[in-house]
Amino acid sequence: MKIIMDERKNDCYIGVDLGGTNIRAGRIEGNRLVAQDSAPTPKNARDQEETLEALIAVIRSVWSEETRAIGIGVPSVVDRVRGIVYNVVNIPHWEEVRLGERLRECFGVPVFVDNDANCFALGERIFGVGKDYENFVGLTLGTGLGGGIIQRGRLLADANCGSGEFGMIPYQGQILEYYCSGSYFANVWGVDGKEMYERATRGDERALEAYRQLGEHVAAAIKIVVLTVDPEMIVFGGSVTAAHALFEESMYEGLKDFAYPNSIKRLKIFFSTLEHPGLFGAASLCYGK
Repeated sequence: MKIIMDERKNDCYIGVDLGGTNIRAGRIEGNRLVAQDSAPTPKNARDQEETLEALIAVIRSVWSEETRAIGIGVPSVVDRVRGIVYNVVNIPHWEEVRLGERLRECFGVPVFVDNDANCFALGERIFGVGKDYENFVGLTLGTGLGGGIIQRGRLLADANCGSGEFGMIPYQGQILEYYCSGSYFANVWGVDGKEMYERATRGDERALEAYRQLGEHVAAAIKIVVLTVDPEMIVFGGSVTAAHALFEESMYEGLKDFAYPNSIKRLKIFFSTLEHPGLFGAASLCYGK
């Protein structure tokens, strides 16, 4: 991948981060973000076309004639070959959208579509801490818990774009992301994540305890990842990652009883420092194509 990066240092790609709240797009030349724009995702869209038009408008705002390809990350499962997305979370009428085909017709360049957590992992592989690792997992601690698996330097070639969905695994009578995501604070403590963070930074004992318990749940997620994938490294991203100092100690404490201690000793754990991971991650889909 380092060779690919060197070979394409002057190439121009557009990365798109499509979410239930915002549509963001950025033009990336080599390893530099040279233009970006965003717009709210239509909340009460009449049909899928209204959201598509909003998406196309954001891409046009950062478009350059030098653009060679578009990569787009979406919060859903994807038919990567045909560029079809299914059941996109929090976007009305997006049960089945031929996104790749539509954008190719509009812009006349190759379009690559994948799950947003997969994009995060690939972005770390090309631009972040994953440069030095062939086999690792990227976990996104945001509103939910997503994951992307890198094996032999590339995204895992699974059948339905569903591998790495560790957040959907049953856990403590719910699913893992109920306890291991930004939603955990509202689910368990009845407090919005932003408010809980502010309370914790002021030294509020209840908030600090919430983060301590979050660390235990994150440790459970790490154990699941190691038992199923056994990676060299795990890198965390997402909004909750900024608060890792509040749960990191209890996370490591929660790993001490793992059945295979040598696996934990060898495992590297990082918290992403990549700026604009959604844009760089989506653009990463274009590298090596």
